[in-house]
Amino acid sequence: MGYISDLRKLVGHAPIIHASASVIVENEQGEILLQKRKDNGKWSYSGGAVELFEKVEDAAKRELLEECGLTAEELELLGVYSGEELHYTYPNGDEVSTIDVVYICRRYSGELKCQPEEVTELGFFSLDSLPELSEPTRLPMREYAKRRSYAEHRSKEK
Repeated sequence: MGYISDLRKLVGHAPIIHASASVIVENEQGEILLQKRKDNGKWSYSGGAVELFEKVEDAAKRELLEECGLTAEELELLGVYSGEELHYTYPNGDEVSTIDVVYICRRYSGELKCQPEEVTELGFFSLDSLPELSEPTRLPMREYAKRRSYAEHRSKEK
């Protein structure tokens, strides 16, 4: 099934380092695509584990396509996030220390389609009306919002 599943067979629920690739999709109105997670009922951007020998950017594109039905035409690196704020225990008891490589995608194609095993709902939200976010996505989302605010401020100055 995948690297993480194979690793979990060996270590059980013990904490592992989890390399993740994620995508914040932004539409033309500046809204961001979020997905309601089936496992915890909270919202997050698209993302998941990087498989062995997979390029991180390819993993981000794969996860976006699998979870949301969209093909990323272009990705821009937002940042790499790690540390205590990305420590998470999944509802099944699996514990991770995530290193999340997060991209922004403004150019994409396809039609929104939920991956029923992981996603119950998809929707675009403005930054001032975000639903409750899943814990591991909060730090990157704060950084994304700060950068957006700064960029909007700078464009008004010109």
